[in-house]
Amino acid sequence: MEGPSTRLRLRVTPGAPRSEIVGRHGEAWKVRVAAAPESGKANRAVVDLLSATFEIPRARITIVNGKTSRDKTVVVEGLTSEVAGERLSVPAG
Repeated sequence: MEGPSTRLRLRVTPGAPRSEIVGRHGEAWKVRVAAAPESGKANRAVVDLLSATFEIPRARITIVNGKTSRDKTVVVEGLTSEVAGERLSVPAG
């Protein structure tokens, strides 16, 4: 895809009561997902949460590092880092 893209560092907590973006965690964004960390379920939940937050298709979000770790790097196609930061900073609800 042509156009802007941004890399996000995430610190993910699987098995949470609900899926949500909590805020900053150092240089990363703290994310909680309800899915368990088994068979890729938590990774899919992270992509689902980001897709809903950014209002973009799941196909534009790729976990490029940390698929088996709590610390992940995600690339979001078609979104600038400024817009991503604004949307991640807005409280859910």
